[in-house]
Amino acid sequence: MKFLLLAFAVSIPLSLTAQKYPSKDWQIATATLAAPELDRGNATVLGYESDGEIAVIRQGTNDLICLADDPSRKGFSVACYHKSLEPFMARGRELKAEGKSSEEIFNIREEEAKAGTLEMPERALLNVLTGQVNETTLEVEKTHLRYVFYIPFATAESTGLPLAPISPGAPWIMNPGTHRAHIMITPPKD
Repeated sequence: MKFLLLAFAVSIPLSLTAQKYPSKDWQIATATLAAPELDRGNATVLGYESDGEIAVIRQGTNDLICLADDPSRKGFSVACYHKSLEPFMARGRELKAEGKSSEEIFNIREEEAKAGTLEMPERALLNVLTGQVNETTLEVEKTHLRYVFYIPFATAESTGLPLAPISPGAPWIMNPGTHRAHIMITPPKD
């Protein structure tokens, strides 16, 4: 495997078109691009098995979990988050697999978090890296990294954050007052 990271591009000579789901090596290399560079080699990676099921494809030794790109969705998107977010993330995947809508998933998790049956972290960071896969080189190109800092049940009043960004890339609070309250930081695209 050849791994080259220059300006958020990864070059791995593996075939994405030879199979419905990319190889585990490619999934690991690209999923971890959402993690800080020093933490990539030790992060746990959740990826897609040949049957489309999500599974641990690499067990890590640090506190980060990276989620590989879902090849059934348009575009490229990977995420990396603190392990304390995994109950929330796993519950969302479970409800989605049951066919629940985004609104239903939000409402069910809200109810469960308020009841104390869904464990939520006090605070945790999730990084999301999006981009495009060059079908010829398999490099991830035109990447963009945004930050989502979960602070369940926080509000604009409790944080001093606005409900929308006041300038490009400025932090703001999304879903205030709910289990999914989080600070959004979306740097401007080049």
